[in-house]
Amino acid sequence: MLSPGFVARRVLHALVVLAVVAVVTFFIVRLAPGGPSLLADPALRDAERAAIEARLGLGDPLPVQFLKFVGNAVRGDFGQSFLFGTPTLQVIASRLGNTLILAGAALTLTLLVAVPLGTICGLRPHSWLDRLISVVSVVVLAVPVFWLGLMLIIALAVLRPVLPAGGMYTTGMEGNVPDLLRHLLLPAVVLASASIAELLRYTRSSVRSAARLDHVRTARAKGLPQRAVNLRHVLKNALIPVVTVIGLQLPRLVGGAAVTETIFAWPGMGRLSVEAALGRDYPLILGVTLVVALAVVLFNLLVDLLYPLIDPRIRTEA
Repeated sequence: MLSPGFVARRVLHALVVLAVVAVVTFFIVRLAPGGPSLLADPALRDAERAAIEARLGLGDPLPVQFLKFVGNAVRGDFGQSFLFGTPTLQVIASRLGNTLILAGAALTLTLLVAVPLGTICGLRPHSWLDRLISVVSVVVLAVPVFWLGLMLIIALAVLRPVLPAGGMYTTGMEGNVPDLLRHLLLPAVVLASASIAELLRYTRSSVRSAARLDHVRTARAKGLPQRAVNLRHVLKNALIPVVTVIGLQLPRLVGGAAVTETIFAWPGMGRLSVEAALGRDYPLILGVTLVVALAVVLFNLLVDLLYPLIDPRIRTEA
C-alpha cells in the first residue's frame, strides 16, 4: 500500500493543479476579444446591454468577478449558464453520462485491439504481421479525426446506409440499447482510432524491451516454456509503460471528444464545450474545463495507485 504521506502529497498536488486551471481559464476566456453571444445583437441599446451585463455579473471589475466566482465555487455553485439559463453543474451533469458512454466504448475498443496486437508485434518483431500493423498504425495516426469521421459517415451511412450518421437514438426509440449501440459504433471507432495506434506502438516497444531483459533470457535458458516466460516475465514487466499510456489516454477520451461528438452530433460534454465556446458562455466553459482537469487528476492518481500492484519495487520508492 502507498504511504499516507504520498497520498496526501498527490491530493495537495491535485488541488494546486485545479486552482491553476481555474485561474488561467477564468482570465483567458474573459480577456479574449468579443463577449457572450447574448450581447452580440447589434440592435441592443446601451441600457439593454448594461442590464444584460449586470444580470450576467459582468459589470464588475475582473478581480471582483474572480473573487465572487471563487466564493461561489467553494460552495459548489459555478453560476448559471448563459446559453441554457440553468445551473452550470446541472447542464454538465446532463451531458457527462453520454460522454462517459462514448469514452468507455472507445477505451474498451482500444484495450481489446491495441494490447493484443501490440503484444504479438513485440513478441514477433520484424515479422510480416509486425510490419503490416506498424504501417497501418502510422497511417491511422496521420489521419485527422474529423476526416476519418466524415469518410465513415459517407461510406457506412450515405453510400451504404447500414449505420446511422449521427445522434444517440433514433427518434421515438430513446432508451433502446440496441439502437444506442448502432449509434455508438461509428463515433467510438473514430474516437478510439488514434488511441489504438498510439497504445499499440507503446505496447509493442514495451514488450520488445522486456523480452530482452537479462532475467527473461535466464528464464529461457533454464528451459521454462516460452508461454510461461511471456506471461510471467515479459508481459508483467511490459505493463507499467502500457498502464502509464492508458492513464494519459483516459482524460483525453473524456475531454478530447469535442471533434468526434460534433461530427456525429453526439450529445456529450465535448459537443457542449464547443457550444459554450461559440456562445462565449463563461460559466459553462469554466465548468467543463474544471471537470476535465479533475478527470486528468483522478486518472493520474489512479495510475499512481496501480503501479505498486504491478511492480512491488515501486512500493518502497513511494
